[in-house]
Amino acid sequence: MEDYLNLFVEETSWYNDIVLRSMLPEKWWAPLLTSTEGGSGTTLVAPCSICYLGFYDAIPSRKAMLLQIGVAMKAMPWYCALPTISEYMIEHGWTKCFSRISGVGWAAYLGYLVVYLVIVEFGIYWMHRELHDIKPLYKYLHATHHIYNKQNTLSPFAGLAFHPLDGILQAVPHVIALFLVPAHFTTHIALLFIEAIWTANIHDCIHGKLWPVMGAGYHTIHHTTYRHNYGHYTIWMDWMFGTLRDPVEDEAKKM
Repeated sequence: MEDYLNLFVEETSWYNDIVLRSMLPEKWWAPLLTSTEGGSGTTLVAPCSICYLGFYDAIPSRKAMLLQIGVAMKAMPWYCALPTISEYMIEHGWTKCFSRISGVGWAAYLGYLVVYLVIVEFGIYWMHRELHDIKPLYKYLHATHHIYNKQNTLSPFAGLAFHPLDGILQAVPHVIALFLVPAHFTTHIALLFIEAIWTANIHDCIHGKLWPVMGAGYHTIHHTTYRHNYGHYTIWMDWMFGTLRDPVEDEAKKM
């Protein structure tokens, strides 16, 4: 068991080494990644900021984008707390994570991945919806993100401009899923990385029109109505729970 858990430690140390080596002198970060005799190391997740600037009809002002960048950068170190905790739990064998696909086979891996994504989709939908429906949560947490409530105030930078606790809460389903279904560790890390790309993408106001993806067109409606399109990667949860509003149909009604 100890050797198996060491696989996770080696992998997280490798990821951190890749990022931190290019950012800081080795003497600053190397001690944080040193393994103990028992084989479980201290995990340090380096902050990662992914910013993409899309060009579309309603370009936000420079002031709006600088504000979004400022909010995102202040929250970024706090966003790292959740994956740091989840990796600690994984390394100590508290979750159902597995380190190698060969240990379960490709069929099982794909089946587990589908279940994992469904749990994440369901969890993020309801977490997001409750951040709107529970008034104190909206007032003190989620409203920070919803000051960007028109197309000409939205940019990819708004995708990371959250109150730190708000951003953490919306990522919690990724961690909860680790306790409910066997999950491949590297895939879990990759999906957390994709979160940053995805949230930037759905705030760029460029609607990809790829069913059933919850693209930027749907999420722009969410920012203008506050009561629709709470979903994450797909429209299915909004369709199931009656909160879906289609941007194509909206455009057709305006014509």
